[in-house]
Amino acid sequence: MSNLGERKKKTNSCAGCMRVLKWIPVLFILSIIVWSYYAYVVELCILAIDNTAEKVIFLLFYHIINTLFLWSYWKTIFTPAGTVPSTWRIPEVEIERLLRIENQEQQKRLLEYIAKDYPVSNRTLSGSIRFCDKCKIIKPDRSHHCSVCGTCILKMDHHCPWVNNCVNFTNYKFFVLFLGYALLYCLYVALTSLECFIRFWRSEFVEQGELGGSMGRFHILFLFFVAFMFAISLISLFGYHVYLLLVNRTTLEAFRAPIFRIGGQDKNGYNLGKLANFQEVFGDDWKLWFLPIFTSQGDGLRYAMRTQQVYQKPIYNSMGATDARLEYKEKHFNFLIFGDGFSYPMRHCEEDAESLLGHSDTRLEIEEDIFPETRFHDTIVP
Repeated sequence: MSNLGERKKKTNSCAGCMRVLKWIPVLFILSIIVWSYYAYVVELCILAIDNTAEKVIFLLFYHIINTLFLWSYWKTIFTPAGTVPSTWRIPEVEIERLLRIENQEQQKRLLEYIAKDYPVSNRTLSGSIRFCDKCKIIKPDRSHHCSVCGTCILKMDHHCPWVNNCVNFTNYKFFVLFLGYALLYCLYVALTSLECFIRFWRSEFVEQGELGGSMGRFHILFLFFVAFMFAISLISLFGYHVYLLLVNRTTLEAFRAPIFRIGGQDKNGYNLGKLANFQEVFGDDWKLWFLPIFTSQGDGLRYAMRTQQVYQKPIYNSMGATDARLEYKEKHFNFLIFGDGFSYPMRHCEEDAESLLGHSDTRLEIEEDIFPETRFHDTIVP
């Protein structure tokens, strides 16, 4: 018993150390932000720039960008990751049955039976329902198990050490805004400090006595250098996530395309068009698009698919208020689509027999096939 207690203590202490170590990248980013604030506000704007109007303008826009940047970063870090509800958990009885079955086909049929009431369309490579043997749940579409968080995450993009959190359904908007405002912050700092950087490089500061004999000139030098280097790295990262956003794809889906029950593997399975893809993450209200406030559509468990949008409306509304649009089929398809794609009118056997015997009007049959409301009154023509 004593050995077991010692092992538990060691395990808990190791887990505590790992939790602390995970915050090191976040603390590193925060330390750079704090230092850059001092270097820009004090050393550059207050001490190096003489023009009062220029100081005020620089400081005003700097604090606006810095506030949006820190706000987005805070929301990305501290927004809880979206986890799968307990209602998706497989009952223990079914888990035991599943583990006893050795035949893959039988496991597949049992999973289909268990998940018959769940809105899942993604499948494994073998065509089976996706389930997590660690969390003992049916995996909702686009969800994956995060080994760092130790649970299944809704619409998981990746686990980011720089925010110590999973980038997922609940904070993906905040993450994209964080990258965008971080890039804007670096570009703004680099461009507004460029003139002073050039003057320092030409040794004019030393000649004129400005900041001479102090560390101020080195703060400005490193401020420009750090801002420029971070901007270069952020351009590619931010551009890549903007691309993923516009094609409605996560980082994991970019590496391995999702497999659908109907249609198989399709990397564009959730691509509804650039505007619809953008609104799925940023919402319908344009006034809130660029603020780190949650406005994403849906519940993270079910998603509209490209094939689904041709025949019916998407199954979710934006924040429970606005109906989704059907512009996709009108914009991308120049032919008429009748019905709902699920039920179809049938011709009686005697009608087919008459047609084979040559007793029907061919012109009338063609008109009825094109305009079925002439005979099948319960068919809805959109």
